[in-house]
Amino acid sequence: MIFGKISENEKKVKFNVEIHCTNCGKKVPGGCQVGEKYYQTELFKVELENFKREYLCGICRDKKRREKQ
Repeated sequence: MIFGKISENEKKVKFNVEIHCTNCGKKVPGGCQVGEKYYQTELFKVELENFKREYLCGICRDKKRREKQ
């Protein structure tokens, strides 16, 4: 998962965060990446918290899309 914008020559920071689907509770596979400039800024922290609160795994996301149609 990549957060924010990573410039062409910017270093990437890789980190692991426990993120679970808000519907079924499955854990997000793999780690996360972010640009070095964006990492640990207030905007990054807010974006990460919102993502944790609203994340749906692929199966739950697809179910939600089908219900809307």
